[in-house]
Amino acid sequence: MSSNFATRLLAWFDDHGRKDLPWQRNISRYRVWISEIMLQQTQVATVIPYFERFMTRFPDVGSLAAAPEDDVLAHWSGLGYYARARNLHKAAKHVVEQHNAELPGDIEELVELPGIGRSTAGAILSIASRQRHPILDGNVKRVLARHAAIPGWPGRTAVAKQLWALADERTPRERVNDYTQAIMDLGATLCTRSRPGCGSCPVNGDCRAYEEDSVAEYPGRKPKKAKPERKTTMALAVKRNGAELELYLERRPPSGIWGGLWSFPEVGDEGVDNWCRQRLGVPPIETEQWAVLRHSFSHYDLDICPVVLRVEAGESCVSDREEAQWVRLDAEPPGGVAAPVRKLIDKLANTTDDTARKDLNVANG
Repeated sequence: MSSNFATRLLAWFDDHGRKDLPWQRNISRYRVWISEIMLQQTQVATVIPYFERFMTRFPDVGSLAAAPEDDVLAHWSGLGYYARARNLHKAAKHVVEQHNAELPGDIEELVELPGIGRSTAGAILSIASRQRHPILDGNVKRVLARHAAIPGWPGRTAVAKQLWALADERTPRERVNDYTQAIMDLGATLCTRSRPGCGSCPVNGDCRAYEEDSVAEYPGRKPKKAKPERKTTMALAVKRNGAELELYLERRPPSGIWGGLWSFPEVGDEGVDNWCRQRLGVPPIETEQWAVLRHSFSHYDLDICPVVLRVEAGESCVSDREEAQWVRLDAEPPGGVAAPVRKLIDKLANTTDDTARKDLNVANG
C-alpha cells in the first residue's frame, strides 16, 4: 500500500486540507519563503497575523532588502528565534544584488541564501513553482518516522538520511505542490506530537507504528541533557522629560541572543549604581528590585533580575551612543524587542503602585 501513499494523502487533502491560508493566496516564491521561515518552530495560528503585517510592510523582496534592520525586527517582535529575521534581511539584500530582485528558481542557488536549508528550499519551489523536491520539516519527519517505524532521533545523521530517502521516494511527480502542503497538514492536524488522530489518518492502513500500537515511540526523542540556568541583571532606567516618562534602551550586538534587538542593558559585576554613573553620567535617585523573570530558550533557562532605577532628567544622562536611546514609555521602541523585554516595558507602563513609577508621577503632581 505504500506505493499509493501520495494518492491517499492527496485524496484526504482535497477534502480536509488547508487551502486558504494567507500565503496560499497570490502564491509566489517570495510569499512562500516568508511563510516557511515564519513557520519554523511556530504554529500556523501564531504566524498568520505576523505574516499579514509583514507582507503589508514588505510586499516584495526589494522592499524587504531596502528596509532598515530595526524595521524588519520590529515586525518580527514576538515570533522569537530572531536569527530567522536577520537571515531574511540578509538574503533579501543578496537576492536584490545577485538575482535582480527575483528569488532564485534553482534549488542550489536557493540553499546558498542565509537561513534557507534543503527542506525550506524544496517547499518554496514545490509549492510556488511546482518543481518536484522532497521536504523534511518537523511535521514531515514525524509522519514518515511513524509510517515506516524508523527508530532514532531525526537529529542523528543516519536517521535523517533514512527519512530523506523516504521523503524522496514518497514525493509524487504530479500535484507536487498539493502533496507538499498535504503532508505538512497531516503532521500539523492529525499526526500530531501528542494525541494524534490516527483513526482519521488517510495512510493508517499501512502505518507500522499504528499497526504495532507504538505511535508514541516515533520519532525518537533527542537525548536529554540537564538544561543549564543562567542569570543576568537588567537595568530599567526611567526618567521624566517634561510631562513624559522615558526609559533607556540599547541595541544588542548583532550576534548572540536577541541579536540586533533593543533591550534594557545587562549589568555586570559593577552593579546597577556604578553602571548608572558610568553609562548615564548620574547616580540613581532610587532603585527597586523586581521579582525574577524567567525566560526559557531551547538550550538554557535565563533568569532576569530587573532593577528599576529612577534618575534625574537633564543633559548629563542623555546618551550620545548611536546604539542607545531614551524612549517614551507610551511609545513603541525604535526596533524589535524580545518577549521578556516587552513584558518588562508593559509592567513599567501598566503598574501604578510600583515605587519607581509612583514617585515619578509625584514629581509632576
